[in-house]
Amino acid sequence: MSKSQSMSAQSKSLKITADEIWKNKVEKVNSELFNLTYGSIVSQLCIDYNRDFNKVNEQLYSMGYNIGVRLIEDFLARTALPRCENMLRTSEVVSKCAFKIFLNITPNVTNWSQSQDAFSLILDENPLSDFVELPMDAMKKLWYSNILCGVLKGALEMVQLDCDVWFVSDILRGDAQTELRIKLNKILKDEIPIGED
Repeated sequence: MSKSQSMSAQSKSLKITADEIWKNKVEKVNSELFNLTYGSIVSQLCIDYNRDFNKVNEQLYSMGYNIGVRLIEDFLARTALPRCENMLRTSEVVSKCAFKIFLNITPNVTNWSQSQDAFSLILDENPLSDFVELPMDAMKKLWYSNILCGVLKGALEMVQLDCDVWFVSDILRGDAQTELRIKLNKILKDEIPIGED
């Protein structure tokens, strides 16, 4: 079996695993309730920070980071997947498995850069932005779904991958597509906390 055939088989296996978990092991929440709740959070942050959208973006990222740090344990428990051996495999697991299990979407992996260990996720659909239209003053500054970047950053960090995660474009801001970019900075060492043996 060639390397590309092996990668294709692994990719199909991830998709089957994620579909099975989504169907049988995930408690579902009404998507409209989910959207309205998230929209209320973003709206309240805009009020709290007097429409300083840079601060709102930071807060959404921070909230997402805290969610990702905890969510990775649930993901690993549900999937029992082994550690990814490279960023290519990581991109497949994030795209085909993680997004499917938690948001029931499968972003496309594109713009792969082997030299930089970076890739993009194109979200053809974004459940966070359903029924959303940004006001004019927010269109160029607010990354409405920035919580997703924080979730990915936190989750990847917990599996020893220090990554930068950011939005490149968003349909809500008038762009042609919604694109997230993930770039590996370094692999963190497994370290025992000071004072524990």
